[in-house]
Amino acid sequence: VQLQASGGGLVQTGGSLRLSCRFSGRIFTSYVMGWIRQAPGKGSELVASISPRGNTYYVDSVKGRFTISRDNAKNTVYLQMNDLKPEDTAVYYCTADAIRQVTYVLHTMRGDFQSQGTQVTVSS
Repeated sequence: VQLQASGGGLVQTGGSLRLSCRFSGRIFTSYVMGWIRQAPGKGSELVASISPRGNTYYVDSVKGRFTISRDNAKNTVYLQMNDLKPEDTAVYYCTADAIRQVTYVLHTMRGDFQSQGTQVTVSS
C-alpha cells in the first residue's frame, strides 16, 4: 500500500485547509482510513477515521470543525478542516488499516500503513 498525503500549509486562526490522501496498491474499500497528527513535543493522536461505508469517528477536540470523507471511486480520503486553531498545528499523517474482522472499531487504529507527513501550521 502506498499513501500520498497533500494539502498542508500555513493558515491563520479561523481559516480552513483540506488534506487529501491518495491510496494505491490494494483494494481501497478493504481499508479503514484515518488521519493522525503529531504536535511538537506530543504523542500522536487519531483525529478522525472513516469506514468504507462512511461511518466516522472524530476526536472530541475537532468535532464540528473537521470532516473526514472518502471517494471510493478515486481511492482518496479527505480531511476538511475549518475554524482552525493554533492547537491544531501538527504534522498530519494519513493512515490505513486492513479490515480483518466483520466487526471493528473506528476510535483506534493500528496504523498498518502511513503516509509521509504534511505540516499544518495555524498562526494566532
